[in-house]
Amino acid sequence: MTKAVLTPDEINFFKSEGYLIRKGALPQSDCKTAVDRMWESSPDFLKRDDPSTWRPIPADEGSDDPLLTKRDTRWQYRSVGTEKWLLDLAYSQKIVGWAEQLLGKDTLRIPEPGGKPMGSWGPAWPGGPVDPQMTEGVRGIYATLPSEATDPLDDHLHTDGHPFHLGVVCLLEDNPPNGGGFKVWPGSHRRFYPLFPMQYDQTRVPFYEHLPSHKGIIHPQEYLDEIQRVEADTQPVDCHGEAGDLVFWHHRMGHMAGYNTAEPKTIRQALLYDFCKVSLDEERLEGPQPDMWRDWAIR
Repeated sequence: MTKAVLTPDEINFFKSEGYLIRKGALPQSDCKTAVDRMWESSPDFLKRDDPSTWRPIPADEGSDDPLLTKRDTRWQYRSVGTEKWLLDLAYSQKIVGWAEQLLGKDTLRIPEPGGKPMGSWGPAWPGGPVDPQMTEGVRGIYATLPSEATDPLDDHLHTDGHPFHLGVVCLLEDNPPNGGGFKVWPGSHRRFYPLFPMQYDQTRVPFYEHLPSHKGIIHPQEYLDEIQRVEADTQPVDCHGEAGDLVFWHHRMGHMAGYNTAEPKTIRQALLYDFCKVSLDEERLEGPQPDMWRDWAIR
């Protein structure tokens, strides 16, 4: 049985390493419900009971609709992100209890069903990616299809540019090693946190039609240099597991969506979302703090 609370050792691990895996966060039956719903949005050529059809999505069968993106190995179902049944899973009493241990009792911004899902408005910048902060719910259900690459694939980390506190990836089906689960660089949150002008945001250049050359996130050179060092000296961790397992991760954690090269073939299906405190609007204006845990309950 999954423990009702995070232990001191687990909290210390999260502070040190920047992530924490919790087994059995969601019931298997609820995971199956979410996967059943995901398959209602599948590309036509994909057959749930035929792994021989599990392959990257051809361009002529793909979709750039931000509410249901189907491109190459990415299949991202965002339009369900504010439906009550999915919010009930993401914000279950158990998961919220763990998040509140980290961030503080009664501090979380709780979504309301029926709001705007991620992808329904406001990309990060014109022509840019969909912004995960532009949602009134969760990011959605994300699938990673098997890769057909024959050569080894290089891992390259990034940090997210939108402001939030605590990231969540919850597996909805069993996911083996190298199955595209979620990859993190342990301890990198402590190295990246002080390198930005603001402690939650990343600075962005506004876009103007008559000044088209520059737009989007500005990466400090110190951060770009540190990425090279982290990738050279830190072995990433492949967060795989069983349906219902959950990964918490710090907002400055270096991470990537893993490549799905597992054999036999599998499809990684996961629920992704962020926890934010209601105080984020004020906290995001400030620079990195001497105590990076000032805004958390675990300082």
